[in-house]
Order: sequence, then structure tokens, then C-alpha cells
Amino acid sequence: MSLVSVHNEWDPLEEAVVGTALGARVPVADRSLLAVEYAEYAGPGRWQDVPTGPYPDRVVKETEDELEELCEELRGLGVTVRRPRPRARDHAARVRTPDWESDGYHDYCPRDGLLTVGNTVIEAPMALRARYLESSAYRELLMEYFTSGSRWVSAPKPRLADTMYDPGAPPGERLRELEPVFDAANVLRLGTDLLYLVSDSGNELGARWLQSALGETYTVHPCRGLYSSTHLDSTLVPLRPGLVLVNPARVTEDNLPHVLRSWERIECPELIGLGYAGDVPHCSPWIGMSLLVLRPGLVVVDRRQRGLMRVLERHGVDVLPLRLTHARMLGGGFHGVTLDVRRSGTLETYRF
Repeated sequence: MSLVSVHNEWDPLEEAVVGTALGARVPVADRSLLAVEYAEYAGPGRWQDVPTGPYPDRVVKETEDELEELCEELRGLGVTVRRPRPRARDHAARVRTPDWESDGYHDYCPRDGLLTVGNTVIEAPMALRARYLESSAYRELLMEYFTSGSRWVSAPKPRLADTMYDPGAPPGERLRELEPVFDAANVLRLGTDLLYLVSDSGNELGARWLQSALGETYTVHPCRGLYSSTHLDSTLVPLRPGLVLVNPARVTEDNLPHVLRSWERIECPELIGLGYAGDVPHCSPWIGMSLLVLRPGLVVVDRRQRGLMRVLERHGVDVLPLRLTHARMLGGGFHGVTLDVRRSGTLETYRF
């Protein structure tokens, strides 16, 4: 029987992969990093200011402790927890293709590179060169899932040549349409409907490829003009059928995905600034919206976000308060640092 079975973002969680911060680093400042993450440094002579290199030992240790606390809480709820293969030294190794050379990044966010839909695991064609071989951290797990009866699909490896990127373009237009490129975290699953963020971490061709890979059972909905930067989970959080948490700074009546227009919306309150170590944060304070839904009515929330917790509880959603101190530094909240592998439930359509 397939160990992989996921149809949406909220069914009761049974198995998940939790990432690791071991060996995490900011990769070398190449054209992909400037376009996707650090466009403000793309001007002449400014790329040298990108804070590349390993994250401080304190950041890594504190994050590992907090990830282990998350794992313990999940196990206490009966969730099977899997971890990536330790490969801390691999991230400093150089990767070279005929077009470019880069070092690595981290294995902190398994959701960025792997997408589970039904009984299928998809290796996404990620936008950053430094993440080209990131899925190798999960190779043993992928093989285990495959031998259990799961489908294992790898998107075509993108070339990621210099012509793929335009760091000087307006936000949301810095990935060109030369080949399918997207991070798995650009996708949210709503049963037979999948939301796909068209942004600097996912282009239109990526949505077309994903639709072709999944077939007629699913409909991939490209979300345009919603959020220009990376990933969808700090903009929309489906909590249960018919209830979605929205980012009021990004979501409007005009850009709200059509399949969510009949859902009840909770506007996320202003979030507490989480702070960050170092000179440049990797993401905005809205990373506090990156929640992990354990089942309808229970979510993991950063315990510093008391206002958000109160709003959720008023709508019948209980919270499990934990902490990721360096979420802004490393670029991932509780949704990003996990990959749901199996949730109980069946495939349904949620268009009300």
C-alpha cells in the first residue's frame, strides 16, 4: 500500500518529513539568487554585499532544538516523523553544469522541493541553482515511498542558464518563460483543485507542466498578481473546507483565486516582528502565517503570534503553540519545514 496519500492541506496528518538546519548556508550570489531572493542587490557592484556563507552556529543549534521539539509534539499526536539524510558538508560542495557553478543551500524546507498530490511525490524544478540537487537529501525516503506503491515523478531538470533570469525586471517577472520552473511551495492543494502561484519562484510554464503531469483529475489554477515573491503559504492558508486565512496586505477582491470566493475568509491580524540574526532577513514578518494544519480544528502556530492565535480560536481552530526563532533568517515557518506525506481522507472537490 502506498505510504503517500495527501489530497489537501487539512485532513488529519499521519506522516510528515521534518527538515534540518544542519549545514545551512546562504549560497553564492549568482544570477538566480539575485533574481529570486536578493533583487535589491542586483545593481552594479552590489552583489558582493549579499551575506553569503554558513549561518551562525547559534542559529543552527537553536533551530535544530526547535525542530526536534516539533518532531516530539508530532509523535505525541501519533504522527510518523521522518527526517532527511544528514549531509551538512554537502552544502559547501560546488555543483557545476555546462552553464553555471554554485554551492548549496540547506535541507530546512522539504516542502520547497517536494510536492505530494494523491499517491504521487513530485520533485519540483526549483528556481535557485543552489537547490539543484536538494532532493538528494530525501533519496532514501523517496525510494521507500516508491517501493511501497507510490508514484515518484521528477520534473524535467531545468537548465537555469543566465537567460532564464532577469533580476532587473519588476517583481513577479524575474523568471522568464524559457522552461518549466517552480518551487513546490508555490502550490496549495484543495482536493481536485490546486492553487499555483505565478511569481519569482514559479513561472507560467511550470503551471502548464504540473497540469500535464497530474492529468484531467486535477485542475491547476495559476494565481497571477497575488504575490510577486516566493511561495504561497504566507499569503493563503486553507484551514478546513470552506475556511481560509488570508494575508490582507496581498489578497484583494480582485486577485482572490476564484475557487476560494465562496469560502469564509479570516484576515490575518498584524503579526509580531520576529526579528532575525544577521544583516538581512530572508523573508518578511508574514512568515508567521506559515502554519501547519494537523487536522481540521488544530494548527501549529508560532507561540509569539498571540493575536493570530486569538483570531483562530474565535473561529473554532485550536492552536499548538511552538517556536521557530529564526524563521525569517532561514526562510521557512512551520508549513515550510514540513512535508505532509500522508493524511487520512479521500479526494474531493471543495467548490461551494
